[in-house]
Amino acid sequence: MSGIVTATPHASPPVLAAYSYCEAVTGQQAGNFSYGIRLLPAAKRRAMSALYAFSRRVDDIGDGPLDAESKRLRLEDARTTLERIRAGEVDEDDTDPVAVALAHAVRRFPIPIGGLDELIDGVQMDVRGQTYETWEDLAGYCRCVAGAIGRLSLGVFGTVPGAREAARAPEYADTLGLALQLTNILRDLREDAEGGRTYLPAEDLAKFGCSAGFASPRPPAGADFTGLVQHEVRRARALFAEGTRLLPMLDRRSGACVAAMAGIYRRLLERIAEDPAAVLRGRVSLPGREKAFVAVRGLSGYDARSVHRQTARGRA
Repeated sequence: MSGIVTATPHASPPVLAAYSYCEAVTGQQAGNFSYGIRLLPAAKRRAMSALYAFSRRVDDIGDGPLDAESKRLRLEDARTTLERIRAGEVDEDDTDPVAVALAHAVRRFPIPIGGLDELIDGVQMDVRGQTYETWEDLAGYCRCVAGAIGRLSLGVFGTVPGAREAARAPEYADTLGLALQLTNILRDLREDAEGGRTYLPAEDLAKFGCSAGFASPRPPAGADFTGLVQHEVRRARALFAEGTRLLPMLDRRSGACVAAMAGIYRRLLERIAEDPAAVLRGRVSLPGREKAFVAVRGLSGYDARSVHRQTARGRA
C-alpha cells in the first residue's frame, strides 16, 4: 500500500465544515488518540478525525444506556451509513456531518472501509455480553474493535515507496491495535467488571485463581492477581514488539503519529506492570504533560526509536 492516492476530491465548504465537526469530536473525546493525530498534515488529520468520529459513535452505542434491542437497531443504522457511503449515496448536502466527512475521506484515501463493519461486529459482541474462553477468542474480538482501526489508519498513512516488508504492513497495524486494546482491557479491569463485562480469557482467570471477578478494589481471596496481570503484560509487550515493526514503513509524520500513540500506551502498560493492583483501585492514566512529551518525541523520531528498544526488550 503506497502513500499515493488515486483521486483528490475538492473539499468544499460543507465538507470542510463536516471535517471541523469530526475534529471537534476528536479533540473533546479522543484522549490518547488525539495526541498522535495532531502530528499529521491537515488532509490526513481530517481523515483520521472522520474515522474516529464514526468509531466513537459506534462505541457510544455499545456503552450507552439503551436496551440490547435498541442498541442492535442503532448499530444496524450505522452499518447502513457505511453501505450508503460505499454506494456513493452520501454527498455534501447530507445532514450527517460524520457521514459527509467519512465519505470524502474514503474518496481521498484508500481506506478499507470494511474495517468499520468489523468494529460494528465487535460492539455487537459487547451488546450480547460475550465472554472469551481463550486468548485466541479474545484476539478475534480485539481485531474487530482495535486491529481493524489499525488497518483503517494505515489506509490514511500509506507506506513509503520501497519499504521493506510493506506487504505485511496491514498485519503489523492489526497487531499494534491488539497491543493497545489489551492494554485498555487491563486499565479498565475494574470499570468493566462494575459494568458486568469480563474480557480477559476465562482460562487465564482460572489459571491464576481470578475467576471470581474484580468487583472489589482488592484481588479475589487466594488469587495470584499480580501473576495474572504480569502474564497479560508479557503478552501485550510481545504484541507491541511485533506491531511496532510498522514504524519504518511510514513517512515521518505518520510514523510520529503511530509512535506517539504506541509510546503513550506502552508507558501506560509499564505503569500497570509496576503496580498491578492499581487497576483495581481506579483507572490508571498518564498526566497530559507526559502524553504531550511522548508526542513531541514521536515527531522528532526519538520516541520511535525508544518504542523499538522497549518492545525489543519486552520480546526478549
